[in-house]
Amino acid sequence: MTTESDHPEPPPASASIIVLTLAHRIEAELAAALMPLRLTVSRLALLGHIARVPGASFSDLARMGAISVQSVHTAVKAMVAAGLVRDRTARAGSASIIELTAEGKRLLHAAQEVVAEVDERLFGPAADPFQRQVGTAVLAAFARRNGS
Repeated sequence: MTTESDHPEPPPASASIIVLTLAHRIEAELAAALMPLRLTVSRLALLGHIARVPGASFSDLARMGAISVQSVHTAVKAMVAAGLVRDRTARAGSASIIELTAEGKRLLHAAQEVVAEVDERLFGPAADPFQRQVGTAVLAAFARRNGS
């Protein structure tokens, strides 16, 4: 027979665990939504960095994405082959200047629409109240950080 006192107490609330759990759910939803565009979350981030920082180097992109320069080279090479980006210099010994092509811009725009749909589903008026609150808090924190 189990009594009330035999039940262990729940662990204390952890911001890290709560955010990580929500992040995994968001990443899974976003990955599934981006799949029809043949785009991953990582590749979307890289396209976004290239669009926001014209002339970014491989090193710049690696720092922005918190990934290795080698990973950026591999991803950019695949995106060049897919016609999404171009390297305006592409000469040995020269710093690369990477930019989106028209197709890359079109794909990024389509992906931004998908992200907006996922945001609406996860954080919009019909979403779980907790998730709406988290979404509002995150946007407010970044707005304050960016001086908006």
